[in-house]
Amino acid sequence: MLFRRFESMIDIFQESPASAPPDRVLPFYVYYLRQVWPSFAALLVVGLIGALIEVALFPYLSRLIDLAQSSGSGQRFFSEHGHELLWMAVVILILRPIFLTLHDLLVHQTINPGMTSMIRWQNHNYVLRQSLGFFQNDFAGRIAQRIMQTGNSLRDSAVQAVDALWHVLIYAVSSLVLFAEADWRLMIPLIVWIVGYLFCLYYFVPRVKSRSAVSSAARSRLMGCIVDGYTNIATLKLFAHTDLERQYAREAITEQTEKTQLASRLVTGMDVSITIMNGLLIVSTTGLALWLWSQSLISVGAIALATGLVIRLVNMSGWIMWVVNGIFENIGMVQDGLNTISQPVSVTDRPLAPKLQVREGAVSFENLHFNYGKGRAVIDGLNLAIRPGEKIGLIGPSGAGKSTLVNLLLRLYDLNGGRIIIDGQNIAEVSQESLRAGIGMITQDTSLLHRSIRENLLYGRPGASDAELWQAIHRARADEFIPMLSDAEGRTGLDAHVGERGVKLSGGQRQRIAIARVLLKDAPILIMDEATSALDSEVEAAIQESLEVLMRGKTVIAIAHRLSTIAKMDRLVVMNEGRIAEIGSHSELLSRQGLYARLWQYQTGGFVGVD
Repeated sequence: MLFRRFESMIDIFQESPASAPPDRVLPFYVYYLRQVWPSFAALLVVGLIGALIEVALFPYLSRLIDLAQSSGSGQRFFSEHGHELLWMAVVILILRPIFLTLHDLLVHQTINPGMTSMIRWQNHNYVLRQSLGFFQNDFAGRIAQRIMQTGNSLRDSAVQAVDALWHVLIYAVSSLVLFAEADWRLMIPLIVWIVGYLFCLYYFVPRVKSRSAVSSAARSRLMGCIVDGYTNIATLKLFAHTDLERQYAREAITEQTEKTQLASRLVTGMDVSITIMNGLLIVSTTGLALWLWSQSLISVGAIALATGLVIRLVNMSGWIMWVVNGIFENIGMVQDGLNTISQPVSVTDRPLAPKLQVREGAVSFENLHFNYGKGRAVIDGLNLAIRPGEKIGLIGPSGAGKSTLVNLLLRLYDLNGGRIIIDGQNIAEVSQESLRAGIGMITQDTSLLHRSIRENLLYGRPGASDAELWQAIHRARADEFIPMLSDAEGRTGLDAHVGERGVKLSGGQRQRIAIARVLLKDAPILIMDEATSALDSEVEAAIQESLEVLMRGKTVIAIAHRLSTIAKMDRLVVMNEGRIAEIGSHSELLSRQGLYARLWQYQTGGFVGVD
């Protein structure tokens, strides 16, 4: 019950307070810390009381020695000071364990798991909203590692800062006060040591932070390289380039090691400097205390106090230096992470954007301009009107802009100029979720999630019943292989997992799953990027009827090359260099002897009749 109370203090899945995290380190910390401020406020109070209790033990030790010296006998000692001894026993046996336990509960049950998971959840949600280009320009493994490490690093540095804050303030101030009470001259070595200690922090810590950020970036790159190799293991094997991949990883590991070694040099230099200073502090303080005692200026208890506090400070100084170093190393990692996480989302919804209402399925491209942020236009002044229920085939050489046009319709990128209208609604003014919910798409290179067949299919319609699921499976002819599937953990049929990107299935099986998923979605606008290219001729022929049923009553845009697909289209739109070169039916375009006729001749090789 006690554990559960502390574990529920932070709501892991709370909504983030702003649309985007700040892109600077301090505001980035504040952004997350203010969401869990009650937990950190409690940690500050508990840490303060715990530090005060720890410091109180040293003057008590000094007083105990002096009282023992001044008492004539043991019996008198206990009778005169029994209440004081009892009170200190209560402090040591009850209060100290209580506050140490509260500290551990707040750190290990509340902040460590709760805050870390909250940061990861919010960062993951934000990154999911990024455009397609964001993920195409980075390693998936590096993005994932930055999301994972940023939560850990931010939490660790914040907790360490709170712990170090009270220990530094309480021990430094208390030591000066207690030394002053014994003899002001005992303060001199400690003041000199504090100044030297602060100088070491001032010199070393910013340099450690800077090199840690560089080391973290190298580590993220290494992770990206390794994950990229594992993700594309089939390509690595097929081209027999294991040695090349090893060299690629070797270079990344070498870079990461060198950057870590540079940061470690500073850590070693800092450690040596503090060790020398600590030795000087112990010798000077103890020697000075003995001299003052020899002059009858302080008591034996004061020697014990000074020596005990100094040794405690020395031990703590190493811990604090490592903590401070860890704090700034973690800050470096956070800085590396926020460079990825806090990038602005390039494709955003307008405030209170309405949902797209697809009533008929009319699509209009009006004076489109787009260039992927580069100089040369990929789409240049394109105009095209598609009537409700019309089936359009997009034809053209590689690089003509066919896939780009489809991506713009899905608003995976924002236009540089022009607009796209669906049933009178500008797609830039409606929510992206509703836009993509109204469009079904079957791609040439189908990628499945590493989950069960059922979960992959239900992406089409999460609330579909098993009967609807199996109807879509049957229409896509996927029922021929799904019941026979199994995975390494013994799951079969719809529960079998398909592997990363669906690698456990053949290309044709993945494509039939994709078709079943779109059948289940049943969106009014359908995009097909050579939907049957991965199927053999027999399977393709078997599901043509299903595709015809799927296309019935829908507005269809198909990036088409094969005759079987082209024959089903009402109009063919031939694209070249981002513009529309020709529009017409198959026979009309062949009769013009233009670009389409040449492409058709290349495809058939002169062996297939064109009539």
